[in-house]
Amino acid sequence: MTDRLPIDDALSDLIAALRRAGRAVLQAPPGAGKTTRVPLALLSAGLADGRIVMLEPRRLAARAAAERMAETLGEPVGQTVGYRIRGEAKVTKATRIEVVTEGILTRMLQTDPELSGVSALIFDEFHERSLNADLGLALAWEVRQALRPDLALVVMSATLDADPVATLLDDAPIVTSAGRAFPVETRWLPRPVAQGMRYEGAVAGLVAQAVEETEGGILVFLPGEGEIRRVEAILRASLPKDCAVRPLFGAMDFAAQRAAIAPARDGRKVVLATSIAETSLTIEDIRVVVDGGRARRSRFDPASGMSRLVTERVTRAEAEQRRGRAGRVAEGSCYRLWTKGEEGGLSPFPPPEIAAADLTGLALELALWGSDGADLAFLTPPPAPALAEARALLADLGALDGTRITARGRKLAALPVHPRLAHMLTRAGPEAATLAALMEERDPLRGAPADLTLRLAAIRDPKRFAEDHPQTPDRGVIERIRAEARRLARMVDPTPDSFTPAEMAALAYPDRIGLRRKGEAPRFVLSGGKGAIAGDGDPLGQSRLIVATDLDGDPREARIRQGTALPDAALRRLYGDRIAWADITEWSRREGRVSARRQERLGALILDDRHLTDAEPEALARAAFDGLRQIGLPWSDPARRFRARVTLLNNEGADLPDVSDDSLLADPDWLLPSLRGKRTEADLRALDLTEALRNRLTWDQQQMLDRLAPAHYETPLGRRIPIDYDGDHPAITLRLQEMFGVTRHPTVGPKHLPLRVTLLSPAGRPIQTTLDLPGFWATSYADVRKDMRGQYPRHPWPEDPTAHEPTLRAKPRGT
Repeated sequence: MTDRLPIDDALSDLIAALRRAGRAVLQAPPGAGKTTRVPLALLSAGLADGRIVMLEPRRLAARAAAERMAETLGEPVGQTVGYRIRGEAKVTKATRIEVVTEGILTRMLQTDPELSGVSALIFDEFHERSLNADLGLALAWEVRQALRPDLALVVMSATLDADPVATLLDDAPIVTSAGRAFPVETRWLPRPVAQGMRYEGAVAGLVAQAVEETEGGILVFLPGEGEIRRVEAILRASLPKDCAVRPLFGAMDFAAQRAAIAPARDGRKVVLATSIAETSLTIEDIRVVVDGGRARRSRFDPASGMSRLVTERVTRAEAEQRRGRAGRVAEGSCYRLWTKGEEGGLSPFPPPEIAAADLTGLALELALWGSDGADLAFLTPPPAPALAEARALLADLGALDGTRITARGRKLAALPVHPRLAHMLTRAGPEAATLAALMEERDPLRGAPADLTLRLAAIRDPKRFAEDHPQTPDRGVIERIRAEARRLARMVDPTPDSFTPAEMAALAYPDRIGLRRKGEAPRFVLSGGKGAIAGDGDPLGQSRLIVATDLDGDPREARIRQGTALPDAALRRLYGDRIAWADITEWSRREGRVSARRQERLGALILDDRHLTDAEPEALARAAFDGLRQIGLPWSDPARRFRARVTLLNNEGADLPDVSDDSLLADPDWLLPSLRGKRTEADLRALDLTEALRNRLTWDQQQMLDRLAPAHYETPLGRRIPIDYDGDHPAITLRLQEMFGVTRHPTVGPKHLPLRVTLLSPAGRPIQTTLDLPGFWATSYADVRKDMRGQYPRHPWPEDPTAHEPTLRAKPRGT
């Protein structure tokens, strides 16, 4: 090790911590050199009799790390230091340090939980919180506790808060390295980017400024390939000719990636990179960073079962990582496409992938491990809704029985693809390899119609396709698809059945089989219950049945980016055992009536729909009751008075049924007999609930209700006056003369609640309201008598109303 790096000063402490505790968390800022120094230090110190395995989040970083360490030892890759990534391996029996990526470590653990021949595991760039890293650490920690107490574990990070990781690993020692090798000057915008200015133009302008003000290579961070290509076009037309513009993103072939990493031969180099260049990768001669301030992340929505890429503001941790790239080889500068004042609004850290990703693969790995996940040491536990959604899909694919893995699930877990594609490959065999590789790659026909068959044709013969179609296939993407297809084809056994591409797609996406909705717009309902829409003018939108293999993840109505038409016969061939007829009797809010249909269904798809003429009467009544839940109970005056009587007694301690709307709408059984023959909203609004409410009471309860809270008050003349129970006091209204002779105020209820009595004049106008009739006779009546005798001389107004006979008659004329 010739060139001294900051990490070198911390290596002795790290070795000591591992000798003492067998585990450690290493904090080292960007540029410290941890990726290439730590594995060699462990090997040199004799801490590992077996292999040292280091997990890298990205393939390019894994290759570069292995090559740099091998170069340090003066050896080619594959001797002491090697690497294994998806589809490529450079290791021999002599390899002692092995850099692995993606799911390689998980496969090693699942295949051999004791990790035979492995002495140490190193998790590099753990702050990125990739799903594989979180799972790998959880599994490795359980292995260390249960099977391999001698297994050394090192978790390395540039920006992660080390304390939670150390706590997770039973208070592992924390070792901290010094800062970056060279200072970096940070330059912010003097004012925010002007509204209306295109993002790519703003980035290109900042790059041009950096070219004028600095020396050395420039590394520009952009969220994705699209932005890289657009900025590249601007810069190639505007930068000096001695500035070489080099794109760098994960989907590029390795040769192009090497060209971006290698030093510029003449002039200056401007590397336009995604987050692939944030960590573990030293790009030669970079002295300037231009940070575009955006990052692209995958977000998974458990409710829709879809992932979508979102572009978000960079976090402070990511910005610090990017800034550090300018200080790797010399003093540097970092230009940020935001003002210093805007920096306070940045989130501290990006969300861990486990909190926002599709967890189908994780759920399958947990089942294969024999765990539900709750017993493993996850720094961030997998979210329950996303995990439940993942397990539901796996059950649909036949991979899980509850939370236990099935024989099919074990087959799926053995393939290095998403369980959906593994299911397709195990059913359709090598014929499905091209389609599986296509589904895992980015679209080779950007801007083309959504039909998958166009892409398959382009993969088969790109030259002929370009001659016959306006779109030009991306040859680099097609070559990667072909290479991956060859690899996958070797991993699966031939099958006796042959499947069309549409059938293969339906095998992978049973929840995304779409049926076109009625109407002009190309809208589909998917078998999983969600909605999707084809692009305007896309021929796929005219198909009756489709399979949507790529959606933009919009939670309301996802746009179909790739898919294929599915013949009805193909659907029935694949899922005939799941298609069934069902009688559906329900309330139609749109039609405002009970709907009775006989439907042929697959999940949420209604393949055939017919009118049901022999629906069960009870089913019709229950559907009508659902209509009442939507429009509300129709309270006629008699029904309202009955409810008020029951409520009065319940408020005074009686034990009668609850007659609140919530209680009545919770259980339909009390009203079903009254709903026979009621089919429309008009029928329901005309319904009188009184008799059904009364029937909720037992005979004894009805007698008690009629005795203690009668519906009517019987006057001394024998007339029945309805009692209004709606107010704070039950109330009656009647002529004053009809109450002559009454010396006790009328009451109701077990607590003898007085009625509010409104006394009327002979003309029917209120002249007195009282809760104490005897008191009224003794006091206010005299004044009322004085006023009323002159107005109504033919009606009796005795001096003592308590001794007078009640009457509704007037005196004969002339008396």
